[in-house]
Amino acid sequence: MNRSNQVFDRVTARLKAQVGPEVFTSWFGRLKLQSASKSVVRLSVPTTFLKSWINNKYLDQITALFQDEDAGILKVEIVVRSATRAAGPNSGDSDTASPSEAVSPGQPAAVSKRREAPLMVNGAGAHFSGFAKGQQAANSVIGSPLDPRYTFDSYVEGSSNRVALAAAKTIAEAGTGSVRFNPLFIHSSVGLGKTHLLQAIAAAASRHARNPRVVYLTAEYFMWRFATAIRDNDALSFKESLRNIDLLVIDDMQFLQGKSIQHEFCHLLNMLLDSARQVVVAADRAPWELESLDPRVRSRLQGGVAIEIEAPDYEMRLDMLRQRLAVAQIEDGTLDIGEDILGHVAQNITASGRELEGAFNQLLFRRSFEPNLTLERVDQLLGHLVNAGEPKRVRIEDIQRVVSRHYNVSRQELVSDRRTRVIVKPRQIAMYLAKTMTPRSFPEIGRRFGGRDHTTVLHAVRKIEGLITADTKLGHEIELLKRLIIE
Repeated sequence: MNRSNQVFDRVTARLKAQVGPEVFTSWFGRLKLQSASKSVVRLSVPTTFLKSWINNKYLDQITALFQDEDAGILKVEIVVRSATRAAGPNSGDSDTASPSEAVSPGQPAAVSKRREAPLMVNGAGAHFSGFAKGQQAANSVIGSPLDPRYTFDSYVEGSSNRVALAAAKTIAEAGTGSVRFNPLFIHSSVGLGKTHLLQAIAAAASRHARNPRVVYLTAEYFMWRFATAIRDNDALSFKESLRNIDLLVIDDMQFLQGKSIQHEFCHLLNMLLDSARQVVVAADRAPWELESLDPRVRSRLQGGVAIEIEAPDYEMRLDMLRQRLAVAQIEDGTLDIGEDILGHVAQNITASGRELEGAFNQLLFRRSFEPNLTLERVDQLLGHLVNAGEPKRVRIEDIQRVVSRHYNVSRQELVSDRRTRVIVKPRQIAMYLAKTMTPRSFPEIGRRFGGRDHTTVLHAVRKIEGLITADTKLGHEIELLKRLIIE
């Protein structure tokens, strides 16, 4: 394990440099090397919450770092290690945490120290701070960690996110004065900037002169806080503390699970919206596609404004790389990566901003001992990212989006009960494409199209198949749609 430990130490040091010391301490402070083989590295954390968070947010980044150190590593796994707890209130887990660092079972390292608790707001409307002492702590709502890099100033604007950014700034600048686009629902595929935008809203709103009471939570963090409150017989206090906020920002709504927790969230959502308090939500799909959500929650979310963030175009990707380089040059004035290399990377890394960030970080690392990088060498280093999206996994929401645009109808109309010809034909084509381009079953496709019966989907597929054989023009049209969906 000697060499494995050395690799682990180098990876964690580089990870800390990339995410910053505060984020590293919050989420990776208790990360340990569990085991390592030639191709698989297993890392352990003390709680399921941390495992889920790291898997969803940082696993790709960690895997890339390990592969930089050892190309033979094919997979990185995060596991939960067993914990042994003493009976006292300050007992630690198997990491033998000191009394000042001990945390509740399931609690992330982010709330283990007063100075590390990155976000909270008290019932009297105080701004964000660390843990409060004494009576104030009883009236506080603790939020998920905010990354200090995620601000409006660092958010790169482009045609794919301009509308979402404008709505976000309007809400952040409103303070407690007005409620706009309520609830605002931002959705996109992974790595396209949802979390950055939501954290920018929370950060900017908390500095408003009107001193609004702001809470930023991930859906997973909300579940953990509520479950902890129930365990500690403190659910009433927790729910009461949430009633006094002016702006609630919820990220990763697709992860909200559990009947009782969704029921409580529905009550909270109704209370805030009915009291004219602003709510902002983000997920990896549109609200009407969140099938696991309680129908009442889904209906309330659909009652607001849904805005999609799309993949960045070439100019936006290039701007993102330029901005990332400018930030890196603040720390190292000698750093220089040529415009030809930046343009080449922007042209070839198209999947998401996350892959683009990973590509830049690899260039930054390699340049430290390969100062004269050529385009051919860049292709060698980033080949796994260039091919990351091939073949693309087609989602039903991708199909609905492309078909909606092509036929000039809204996605909501596609899944609605409307049966006019201008809606029925695009809907049937979308169902046909969903069946031929995804592994989804007839019943699942029916659910994604407004809860239709599987026989309706079967009828649509057979009808389009029949029309294609008799209508060459329609056949070409569907081939065009397929290309647009894959691209």
